Amino acid sequence: MKNYETLLDALNDLIARGYTEDFNVDLDTMQDREKDIKMTVDEFEIDEFYRFEGASNPSDMSILYAISSEKYNLKGTLVSAYGTYSSNQSAAIEAKLNHRQVNKNL
Repeated sequence: MKNYETLLDALNDLIARGYTEDFNVDLDTMQDREKDIKMTVDEFEIDEFYRFEGASNPSDMSILYAISSEKYNLKGTLVSAYGTYSSNQSAAIEAKLNHRQVNKNL
């Protein structure tokens, strides 16, 4: 896994490597709104993730996920706040996102 100085650097590199879709989480699905696709937790994989903290404010935290789906032949990214500003997502989606991080850190 690469190390990036900024969220923008990581995002640009992932896009250059084919992660071109812009995903969003809506409670229990991962969505590609442009293609009108809603994926359940079994229909996508988290390939990589990167955490970033704001240089001037440690509470300004975000995480960038590189996500792929064989079923839909998609690769894209999800930028999500974590900590105090984390989104209201389903337990299943949250577990999948967090499971990847925990396994990588072991």
